[in-house]
Amino acid sequence: MASPRIAPGLKGQRQTLVCEHNVASHVSKFSTPSMIGLMEGASIEAVRDLLEEGQTSVGYEVNVRHIAPADIGATIIAHAELMEVDRNRMLFNVAAFDGETKIGEGTHRRAIINTSR
Repeated sequence: MASPRIAPGLKGQRQTLVCEHNVASHVSKFSTPSMIGLMEGASIEAVRDLLEEGQTSVGYEVNVRHIAPADIGATIIAHAELMEVDRNRMLFNVAAFDGETKIGEGTHRRAIINTSR
């Protein structure tokens, strides 16, 4: 069960620099798996400090579109906003930007679990 402090409106973000380690090698652009990982990281940041001792969150659904490329050297910032909480399940709206250009958007679902199980 989620703590009452975990409520819609919480926001998180995470950023990365596009480099040879996070591009699709055949096009030298920021890869979709890297973008998804960044979005998941932003979702984790939104609730990390509010989880109770012995809890963590795990992703179980990603529904995103990668809508624009980003070149090596770009700084990508992913944003997540918690939209719904149902018992231990959370729904986030996520988006990723290269400056003012939105490069991805969608939703991500995470569940709060006890790490002692």
